[in-house]
Amino acid sequence: MLMDTSSELIHSLLPLFLTTVLGTSMLAVGLIEGVAEATALIVKVFSGYLSDYFRNRKVLTVLGYGIAAATKPIFPLASSISWVMFARFVDRIGKGIRGAPRDALIADITPSNARGAAYGLRQTLDTVGAVLGPAAAIAAMLWFADNFRTVFWLVVLPAAACVALLIFGVREPEHTEDGKKEAVPIVLGDIKRLPGRYWWVVGVAAVMTLARFSEAFLVLRAQSVGMTLAWIPLVMVLMSVVYAMVSYPAGVLADRGRQRVLLAGGLFALIVADVVLANATSVAKVLGGTAIWGVHMGLTQGVLAALVAQTAPSDLRGTAFGLFNLVSGIALLVASALAGWLWDVYGPTLTFYAGALFSALAWIGLVIRREPTAQAPV
Repeated sequence: MLMDTSSELIHSLLPLFLTTVLGTSMLAVGLIEGVAEATALIVKVFSGYLSDYFRNRKVLTVLGYGIAAATKPIFPLASSISWVMFARFVDRIGKGIRGAPRDALIADITPSNARGAAYGLRQTLDTVGAVLGPAAAIAAMLWFADNFRTVFWLVVLPAAACVALLIFGVREPEHTEDGKKEAVPIVLGDIKRLPGRYWWVVGVAAVMTLARFSEAFLVLRAQSVGMTLAWIPLVMVLMSVVYAMVSYPAGVLADRGRQRVLLAGGLFALIVADVVLANATSVAKVLGGTAIWGVHMGLTQGVLAALVAQTAPSDLRGTAFGLFNLVSGIALLVASALAGWLWDVYGPTLTFYAGALFSALAWIGLVIRREPTAQAPV
């Protein structure tokens, strides 16, 4: 929650900072966001594997959050696009290092029959931070008269508090799930033990990510219909509020075996959101599309994480989350670059219609194809 407060304050304003202060193109925004997020997801492969190999998830989690916190002062000091790219890249490396070990740690300390709720709760707390960050951005932009650099300095404190809380407030479990204190380190060849159901989840997530480009384009869409600069972070506040409200109930339903229904519903919500945003001519319509986008996120993200934990062997969970995010990261890079190019050449309407088309194809694929039925050890 604390790190999301810090990060989302920046992310809710960064596309505007890039385009209005540094004069970058939409394609450049798409590439920066795509490369940054893809970097985070790709790095998770290695951090997840290392957390499995050394049987220590907290060290990598602290390292990842610490790196992200260290990049925060770079944003207010940035004088060119290269500095912003550097800060985003390193920040996302930190996110990549912490992501898979943190998700695997949650599975390690949560009963198997409550993992959907656990990931839903984690997602809810993440999105509470994602509400507080943009809300603080609105207040600060109004207070400091749209001075981006001054506002960016506010992110340092919550980031530092996050690292301190993790160091002093979180403990690594002393035992593995089978009750043994020591375990044989895994090797790369153990990836073959990941079952077909796991790879089905990875495939669904990859197609879904292709259909959903960076949320930076929600911010830019609000600007395109004339929303006042200081109030544009309200877009991310609204999306995060809806995301937080939906995530936990979705996790509870996932624990009751409703994963397929939730994923199909999430994709349908994304189709509707894209169509609304494509046709938006007012702030109200952009906010409406954004709210539906939040429904999509709440119905899918925690459920996918719970499915990864459910279908992967317990000693390979870090690696499983890493591979899951590697594939999603590549898909996100392609999607964001394509969205930026479409926006530059054809404008926002066709960009969101393209998202709706990819979402529809993903929804059809999910509905007509069933996942393998073999159960993985959990």
